[in-house]
Amino acid sequence: MRILLVEDDKVLADALTRALVQSAHAVDSVSTGEEADHALALGIYDLAILDIGLPGLSGLEVLKRLRARKSTTPVLMLTAFDTMEDQVRGLDLGADDYLSKPFDLPVLEARVRALLRRGTNSTPYLEHGLLRFDTVGRRVFHDKKPLELSPRELAVLELLLMREGRVVSKEQMVNHLYGWGDEVGDNAIEVYVYRLRKKLEPLGCEIRTVRGMGYLMERGDAAP
Repeated sequence: MRILLVEDDKVLADALTRALVQSAHAVDSVSTGEEADHALALGIYDLAILDIGLPGLSGLEVLKRLRARKSTTPVLMLTAFDTMEDQVRGLDLGADDYLSKPFDLPVLEARVRALLRRGTNSTPYLEHGLLRFDTVGRRVFHDKKPLELSPRELAVLELLLMREGRVVSKEQMVNHLYGWGDEVGDNAIEVYVYRLRKKLEPLGCEIRTVRGMGYLMERGDAAP
């Protein structure tokens, strides 16, 4: 999934970015309210992690502007302040969840997973025939046996399963798998799809190429 991280503490921002990328999310990171407002106005994100105490525009003002544009992007607010008033203001302005600093990384990762599932109306498990994707544990099973996939292969498979029955373009895959600063080779997506196919086809799971459009996994009830 594509996440916008808005945090002016560089050490914390770098640590959170590494953790989220390791979980196969694409992460764009900015450090000011103005940059966040601009990114959210122009880009499409599955989640925004937004610090309240930002230089320039505050996180609350960024959130207010986001909701004024009728955006339903899930927002997880971060703050060093731990008062009831701060929580109420953020939630009243349209935040979906709230986390006070300092926090443990596993707690933030769990909140992120929950918000992403909520935003896509998804369950903790994605299934396709005998294939079962545990989105919480980031593991894939076929007929209850574990299937070893790289983080990028996991991310490609997750996107295809979430959009089962619909074509996913290469551009959509790039947008969901890579952040702004990532270098993306011309054939990067083809490589990941090829590797994924080699592991899935012996199991009877097909990834179709729709020429000129992208890739498709047929709906489970349509699969042979």
